Amino acid sequence: MTNHRIRVLIVDDSVVARMMLQQVIREDPQLELVGAESNGQSALDNLDVHRPDVMILDVEMPGLSGIETVAAVRTRNARLPVIMFSSLTATGASVTIEALARGASDFVTKPSQTTSPMAGLAVIREQLIPKIKSLGQASSRPPVRPLPVSGNPAPVQAAPVQASPVQASPSGQPLIELVCIATSTGGPVALEAVLSALPVGFPVPIVIVQHMPAFFTSQLAMRLSEKCAIRVREARSGEPLEPGTALIAPGDYHLQVRRRGTKCYTLTNSLPQENSCRPAADVLFRSAAEEYGNQVFAVVMTGMGLDGLKGCEAIQSAGGRIVVQDEATSVIWGMPGAVATAGLASKVLPLDRIAAEIIRTVREGRR
Repeated sequence: MTNHRIRVLIVDDSVVARMMLQQVIREDPQLELVGAESNGQSALDNLDVHRPDVMILDVEMPGLSGIETVAAVRTRNARLPVIMFSSLTATGASVTIEALARGASDFVTKPSQTTSPMAGLAVIREQLIPKIKSLGQASSRPPVRPLPVSGNPAPVQAAPVQASPVQASPSGQPLIELVCIATSTGGPVALEAVLSALPVGFPVPIVIVQHMPAFFTSQLAMRLSEKCAIRVREARSGEPLEPGTALIAPGDYHLQVRRRGTKCYTLTNSLPQENSCRPAADVLFRSAAEEYGNQVFAVVMTGMGLDGLKGCEAIQSAGGRIVVQDEATSVIWGMPGAVATAGLASKVLPLDRIAAEIIRTVREGRR
């Protein structure tokens, strides 16, 4: 165990934001404030002087923007965790999603303008401090590589899924009829890497929990839809699950799957948080286990915390299969690590092998 304090650099053009961030960081004995810069260029010029373990970066700044700054940081330091500090708006969400694709590690949202100063500080403490500590203490972090720019693939033609009796593949395993994915910190990049590798005509539906607030999940779905051959969109309650379509749980709503007659539909709700999350992977995974049993294939990728662990227990009990991302390629190995440590995962794979495993498992037994 080391006594090293996590060195934090703040980059924000707002004096008020800098003061709030400085106060929260200075009051935590595990953190050390090494600098507070007012613009991206100044942060880059002084990066070697400050030598931060974690950078907190404003999304919208005059001059060098947050996106341009994080891209420049990545050319100098592939491992430095960068947490974007974003406004809770559609514009802020769109820019933040792009910053994550360009190499940012995670983000937190700024307190609402209607929030009192004390309440605002409490929000920052709750959201930001755990992420600083998790990212700053991950000594074996993989290099953060920005995603390549790709073209727009053709859309998938899909029809509602019909419920069918359990069938077995030649290997004796039941055919997979639903893929469930859970992820958090580092998830947007991991999701793009996996979903963009799935082909047109992918034969089963995909349901996803990515820990994000409202606005952000819809922006993430839009970006992924542009980058993938399969269709990707934010889930709407009551819509049928379709093969070749990935549905992302909307921010601040749990997502479940439920059968009605011969078809399966989505259900969203505002029931209490689980694992301090809404949406929560455990909620989705439990419903998948209840409705699909041993025809579920679950994937747990990079993220903080334990969300997905209890849901994977339900999927394993129902006879479903589970794969998790390995530690070396995860930004944070909390969620996948918990599932792997519990002995629930049939395989622990690097990120670049997960899509191939999904395709192989789903196609097994299908012509």
